[in-house]
Amino acid sequence: MLDYLLKSGGCLLVLYLFYVLFLEKENMHVYKRIYLLSIIVVSFAIPFITFTNYVEVVEQIQPMITSNLLMELPLIPQEEEINYLPIVLWSIYGLGVLLFGLKFIKNSYEIVNKIKSNPKEKKGETTAVLLKEDIVPHTFFNFIFYNKKKYTTHQIPNEVVLHEETHARQKHSIDVLLLEFLLVIFWFNPIIYLLNKAVKLNHEFLADQAVLNNGANTKTYQHTLLVYSSNTSQLPLAHAINYSSIKKRFTVMKTHTSKMKIWLRSFILLPVLALLLYSFSTTIQQKKATTRQITEYNTLAKKYNKKAIDHREIKFVEIRRMKTLYDLMSVEQKAKAEKYPNIPPPPPPAPPKMPKNAEYVLDNKKVSYEEISKIEDDKIQSVDVITKDENGKKLKKSIIYIYTKQEKKIVDESKRPVTSVNGIGCIECKMELTKEKLAAIVLSVDKGEILSFNIKFPKKPTVRVNNSNVLNKEAKTFLKEAKIGQMVQVFNLKSSESNLSSAPVIFKIIE
Repeated sequence: MLDYLLKSGGCLLVLYLFYVLFLEKENMHVYKRIYLLSIIVVSFAIPFITFTNYVEVVEQIQPMITSNLLMELPLIPQEEEINYLPIVLWSIYGLGVLLFGLKFIKNSYEIVNKIKSNPKEKKGETTAVLLKEDIVPHTFFNFIFYNKKKYTTHQIPNEVVLHEETHARQKHSIDVLLLEFLLVIFWFNPIIYLLNKAVKLNHEFLADQAVLNNGANTKTYQHTLLVYSSNTSQLPLAHAINYSSIKKRFTVMKTHTSKMKIWLRSFILLPVLALLLYSFSTTIQQKKATTRQITEYNTLAKKYNKKAIDHREIKFVEIRRMKTLYDLMSVEQKAKAEKYPNIPPPPPPAPPKMPKNAEYVLDNKKVSYEEISKIEDDKIQSVDVITKDENGKKLKKSIIYIYTKQEKKIVDESKRPVTSVNGIGCIECKMELTKEKLAAIVLSVDKGEILSFNIKFPKKPTVRVNNSNVLNKEAKTFLKEAKIGQMVQVFNLKSSESNLSSAPVIFKIIE
């Protein structure tokens, strides 16, 4: 979203500057009106334009890392940090839209209320709204607002009336409402404000030009503009003859722009648009296969397509290779290539086998390798591997604790031992400790003595502590390597007087 706003804002800024430098002072106001409205559409559209760049894929051989050990360690819950910045930014944006929206509604209501609550007089295609206030004539769609006294006594010059009728006839209010709506949505973009002023000023150029084309004397008309260039109040969404930049309007009245000059400005605009399209459009890189890779795929695909499905001799090495080549191709290449054969995918690789040179504990009961081999993979809940003893020395044989999936049973929580940390009872709780305090914790249970417990650090193997209620050497080593904010979990704590393990305790490392 931010990327789109920056790109569309950049396009709008460049096109607005082009208008100020090359078009604003020229006497080609219809062309300028079309330009100012068009650059809004162009600026919002260019960031959506996408060019696809096809890149041939060069295959790289990746080293394959295999393991002969199946490990599934206990998960340590991580706290999700809430990013409040997007919430704050969207709240500010929503507040701005609300305020500018209310302002737009207020201004619209004022105009509608003026039209309904004051006398009106139909005059051709326009309707004069007669107000008691001393106002400068101004226009909203086909409604022209006049001071009642001056209008009825014919004190308003014909040039002023023609000026306002031009605004009504050329539907300038549509442009104004469009810009005001954009100001509500994009209230944070200063270019929209500048563009709004440029559009309104060009409307005055158009109205001034219509008055002069109708035969009015230039000096007389300029004198009339000076007379009406006061600070008399007017409605915000309406057009008034006393709009700012009187001096600039006088200058443009004397300017003559030839057709050759208009064409020249248009040709200058073309490279600007091309530059914007190149700079602010989106370019994506899409992979495609090389000619050699397509040839290799077609050869394999034809080989299998020629054979009947029931008599196909499937070589999984070739099938995997063909699938890899097919995935490298673009949509156009796939459409032109040989049809992909109707071959079932190869079976998934067999799970890694358990090592024979290890000791196994199945659901807290020591078993042999042969018994472990008979257990089906889908019945295994988790696997813990212990490679070092409580002193940090490497064991001759790894101890692999395997826990199978058990049916959920209702456990009498009153029989489950309660873990205490430094004498404070903790049931499924989380504590925040520094590394120094965590290294010095003393665990205890309310029933019997601690026989063993496991402790898990992020990205480290599970440490098993036997016949002790404090962290062993290996656990303290992992603790030193842990980072601030990480979670450490103590679980599977066994007591001498209960068959149930206590609930896990989670520690968050703080500074």
